[in-house]
Amino acid sequence: MRVGVVVFPGSTCDRDCLQVLRQMGASTEEVWHEERELRGLDAVILPGGFSYGDYLRAGAVAARSPVMEAVRSFARSGGAVLGICNGFQVLLEAGLLPGALVRNRGGRFVCQTVWVRVESSRTPATRALQPGQVLRLPVAHGDGRYIPPRGLDPRQVVFRYCDEAGRLRRSANPNGSSGHIAGVCNAAGNVVGMMPHPERAADPLLGSADGLRVLAGLWARPVARAPVAAGGRRR
Repeated sequence: MRVGVVVFPGSTCDRDCLQVLRQMGASTEEVWHEERELRGLDAVILPGGFSYGDYLRAGAVAARSPVMEAVRSFARSGGAVLGICNGFQVLLEAGLLPGALVRNRGGRFVCQTVWVRVESSRTPATRALQPGQVLRLPVAHGDGRYIPPRGLDPRQVVFRYCDEAGRLRRSANPNGSSGHIAGVCNAAGNVVGMMPHPERAADPLLGSADGLRVLAGLWARPVARAPVAAGGRRR
């Protein structure tokens, strides 16, 4: 398995992702934002950071980078795509995921460790997990309040903010996301976006190694490359 990590001007977590993946034994490749093709990759990560300085809206400029056409083609072919924090924002701005991310409740930047509950195991990012599992992961964002589109399929919710026992409580929702949603996928399940940072929870010395369970799903097993039809469902 070979995992590509896209690097935008302003990305800050690309190195973290690459380092953790390499420590796990994955073959990796840095993908510059001007690339127009993705060859020889089994999975792609759009990392966290402040792509293009988050001018206009978070992720709005990066969503129009040349590499995003390649990411769209990769996703349509059934390739596994994971967007983390700013990467999640980019996927939303690019139309690869439903909904929007807006300013946090209270208007303040949030930087803390949270608990998230796994809602689905049908995605590459959660294939090594079980629904109901609770993970301890850090968040760091100013625009992380997720607003779903009307009629969002519940099967597209991948993670929800919760307390340590897995209960959905307002106090456990760091940004006011609707439905406590911390991550979603497309209809086919091969494109996932999440606000928490799994690459920052890759060692007990950092407070948690739960992020390894998320990243392991991208490369530990072969990813089915069934083409994705219009509307985001696998053919």
